[in-house]
Amino acid sequence: MATYYLFETATGYTLFEGKSVEEIGGLLASVQESITSLKRFKKIVKLHAFMPFTLAEQALDNMQEISAGRYHKDLKNFLKMNMPSVKKNKYKLAVEDSRLPNALNEIFPDLCCIKNETTNEIFRGIRMHFDEMIEGFDVKNLARGQLGLAHAYSRSKVMTDIKRYDKHIIYAISLIDQLDKDINTFSMRLKEWYSWHFPELYGIVNDNILFAKVVKVIKNKADFDDERMEELIKVIENEEIAKEIFNISKISMGGDLSELDSLQISLFTDKVISLGAYRVDLANYLKQRMDEVAPNLSALIGEIVGARLISQAGSLTNLAKYPASTVQILGAEKALFRALKTRGNTPKYGILYHSSFIGRAGMNDKGRISRFLANKCSLASRIDAFFPTPTDAFGKRMNEQVEERLKYFVNGERGPSNEDVMHEVLEKLQLEQGKAIKRKRKASTDSDNKPIKKKSLEAADEDSEEDFDGKKIVKKDKKKSKARDESEESGKPKKKSKIRESSEESGKAKKKSKAREPSEESAKGKKKDKKKSKVVEESEDSEKPKKSKKDKKDKKNKKDKKGKVEESSEGEKVQKKKKKSKGNKE
Repeated sequence: MATYYLFETATGYTLFEGKSVEEIGGLLASVQESITSLKRFKKIVKLHAFMPFTLAEQALDNMQEISAGRYHKDLKNFLKMNMPSVKKNKYKLAVEDSRLPNALNEIFPDLCCIKNETTNEIFRGIRMHFDEMIEGFDVKNLARGQLGLAHAYSRSKVMTDIKRYDKHIIYAISLIDQLDKDINTFSMRLKEWYSWHFPELYGIVNDNILFAKVVKVIKNKADFDDERMEELIKVIENEEIAKEIFNISKISMGGDLSELDSLQISLFTDKVISLGAYRVDLANYLKQRMDEVAPNLSALIGEIVGARLISQAGSLTNLAKYPASTVQILGAEKALFRALKTRGNTPKYGILYHSSFIGRAGMNDKGRISRFLANKCSLASRIDAFFPTPTDAFGKRMNEQVEERLKYFVNGERGPSNEDVMHEVLEKLQLEQGKAIKRKRKASTDSDNKPIKKKSLEAADEDSEEDFDGKKIVKKDKKKSKARDESEESGKPKKKSKIRESSEESGKAKKKSKAREPSEESAKGKKKDKKKSKVVEESEDSEKPKKSKKDKKDKKNKKDKKGKVEESSEGEKVQKKKKKSKGNKE
């Protein structure tokens, strides 16, 4: 059985013909030795066909289809032109990509595709001796084609990935976290440095950026006058605190500053203030990007926590694929693995701990609300990733659901179900967008909610099955009720007169039917009448009542009474005859 090897390069498709894998499968070491020498390798593999790419765009399209596990039209035409028919010749096709066989089976259903260690070694030899096995082929062309194709392929991947903007969110949130750390360290250095000159200011102003702005206004406390006092009121926006700072500066215990020291401190405060302003701008940029990429997630939990979840997952699609249990402990991986090693309690939350919902919950309810919040975050991320039109309606309604769950922990009042909430939001979107969004319901809920008529309830049998629908119950119970009524009527004893009348009427009907029959009827008509008469007799027999035990006893008693009456009447007759005979004798 022959084996063909499909080899894809940046220059085109190549098909090699070689020995079957079964012949050399057990001699893998010999195959590896034969790869080094071209003469020995040509005995195993021979060139069968080669199709070069004419344009760089054609090569890119083919490689994109192969990387996705699909076949291109060029590959389909190449195989149909150069591969023999599978029905006439039995052979195998070796491929490098494990996803290609599923795609190729659509073209050739009877084709057998293989990929194992031996074929990998043979493909390694083809790659090594490719330029020598094809006559008139230049190695430089192959290297240029590979480099150009690599650049075009990577460029296309970047262009398709940049549409989601989740990479920008990851970079922005990581930069915000780094800026927070830097601003904290720089503000601490500024406080330590300036506290040598004005130590009381540290206890009055706590905010880091506001402290730097106040230092920039005051500078040297010896030069602090009414003009700077007005500037300080504008910065702090509180006249009482500004007056307190002014009064304390006159009696401060700090040392004096030289002009050079005050200049360095002012330059450093400018850097801290500029970092704070850039952090605010970056937060606004992050909010805009989150509203575009993940509006529901940002509306549910905030743009900072939502961006951290996306950054920890790697992308929005990865976060959408995670289950709620994984979303709940994102960011607490170290604590989780430590708990698994020590067999301790696993963490209840990770990044979600920074949410305000968990902070407002009670100590016993923090785990419950974190699990509920993780479920909502998982739903919101999936809607953001796969919903066709971007909207934040779902996230706002989920935020209200979390608020209702917090109230439920306190009051015990449960809110509406998640299904009803989702349908409510969809109906609102339908009204806003003017699109008909069909509301899907389960078949079980529809069947349970169907009203059952009074007649069916009255005719329902106590021993009927529970799985029937409303309509089926009505039909089956009607049949059962009719059968019971007939059985009860047949079980009742009827009078003999009625039975005799019915029998006499049936006999008369038979005679009339016989008299009415014409003499020229066919044999088929007679057969039909006989069948009808049999059916009538059977129906009459079925209408006769069955004799019960009580009826039998009554008949016996009647017979006994008749016998006694007859015996008494015979005795009287005998006595009368005797009297007559005596009178005649006399």
